[in-house]
Amino acid sequence: MFRQPVLVFASTAETLAQAHSRALSRGLRFSIFTDELFQTGDDIGNRAAVRAVPTEKLALAGLAVHGPKNAVDKILKGAQLHG
Repeated sequence: MFRQPVLVFASTAETLAQAHSRALSRGLRFSIFTDELFQTGDDIGNRAAVRAVPTEKLALAGLAVHGPKNAVDKILKGAQLHG
């Protein structure tokens, strides 16, 4: 799920949704974290929780993106380093 280096950004729900959409459209590898994931206790439950919600209705809590720096920067446009 994670590769190094890891940078943590903060954003609004709208910016997070836009980043998710950009990651999908650009075909980059990513992992999503939804509010529902924090209610399950295992990977199978996590996957089922995500599958149960249409993409446009996901309650995104976070997004992990892996790819070339310039592509990731474009995907995360609008987010700021968490500090």
